[in-house]
Amino acid sequence: MRKSILLLFLCSLAWWPGRAQETVRLSLNDAVNYAWQNSNEMKNAQINIIDAEERIIENRAIGIPKLNGTVDYQRYLQVPVQVLPEPFVDLISALNPGQEVNREASFFLKNNFSAGLNLDALLFDGTYLTALKASKVYRDYTAREYDVTKREVRNQVIDAYLPVLLLEENLEILNKNRENLSQLFRETKALYDEGFAEQLDVDRLELSLANLEVEKENLERQQEAALNALKFTLNADQDLAFVIEEDLEGLATEVPQELLTSSINYQARPEVQYLEKGIDLADLNIEQYKMGYYPTLRSFISYTQTRQWNTQEDAFWAPTALVGVTLNVPIFDGWDKKAKIERAKLSREINLNQQNTLLQSIELEVTNARSAYTTAQKSLEAQERNLKLAERIYNTTQIKYREGVGSSLEVNQAEQSLYTAQGNYIQALYNLAVAKYDLLTAQGQ
Repeated sequence: MRKSILLLFLCSLAWWPGRAQETVRLSLNDAVNYAWQNSNEMKNAQINIIDAEERIIENRAIGIPKLNGTVDYQRYLQVPVQVLPEPFVDLISALNPGQEVNREASFFLKNNFSAGLNLDALLFDGTYLTALKASKVYRDYTAREYDVTKREVRNQVIDAYLPVLLLEENLEILNKNRENLSQLFRETKALYDEGFAEQLDVDRLELSLANLEVEKENLERQQEAALNALKFTLNADQDLAFVIEEDLEGLATEVPQELLTSSINYQARPEVQYLEKGIDLADLNIEQYKMGYYPTLRSFISYTQTRQWNTQEDAFWAPTALVGVTLNVPIFDGWDKKAKIERAKLSREINLNQQNTLLQSIELEVTNARSAYTTAQKSLEAQERNLKLAERIYNTTQIKYREGVGSSLEVNQAEQSLYTAQGNYIQALYNLAVAKYDLLTAQGQ
């Protein structure tokens, strides 16, 4: 029985989920969604929205009546006394002839206990009304900020994801080249052993294989570094294993033609909406300072019960109740509000200048993105033609070499040309994918 329990315990350890490395299959969209859910930038943007909601509640609370209760107890260790006025002393002397009058008297009892309720309400304050509007606009402002952050995180993921694909496809092509070159090396080595090839031919192929092996190791290190950078961008655990499901050819697809020819939709960019909300806040800031010139009106109600005594026999309760209003009329503040209004206007002017700069930069960004995409398309077409030509030359030189009418030098030269053409083609695919997403970003998509 004890052996069975031990065996069950060991099996449970073997199947414990934490012992196995988690593997995530990752397309580009999956990576973007993962980052949206896990990146600290997105979490902070969500916190800002929640904070804006709480700010609305906080500002609204200023205008809600406040009810406070107070309890107070005092005991005089030495009861204060006062000197009686001379007329009062004369009156006492007249009423009590022959008695000495003590000119010191106390109007306080040793123990004082009071409990009361105070209700305070804001009846009118122009700055309060403006602050309520500003807090709602600020909530929209944080929502636009969230959209901007979401877009920035998406672009960061794309920038980190595409290099992983580039290195992965370079590795895939390199491995195929190694297989082909290894086959040719084995054939040449067999011919050399039979006396039909030179040692130089074998050495050249062996050197090419060694160079490919070194390049393979370099690419693997670069790929690992690129994957680690992608995990960092996604805010993922470095121990998490990713299986990349995309390829450059699938991502380097054509964009809709209207993106290359249609007019720019500035409102599609969240940065524009974000800055517009900033201008709205600046307007409300000016309005709030102007409202400071208006009077404010508050009302209050207070009820208090006070108990005083020296001993319990002479204790008594004294109630107090009052109601009133307070009108505060600003008359002169040393030009404080005027200066604040002028500063707020200057801040709004800065926002307008930033908006103008943003619109100009978007126009330039779209123009450059369109040009880069068109150039990348043409470059890919040219590199595709070059690759086909290099493959045909390489295949022809291999056939000639196997038939004994070509040299290993020709094979080596054709091989290097093929590797260059392959690298250029993959790079052109990568450039087109980058240009595509830059264009989509510039157009607000």
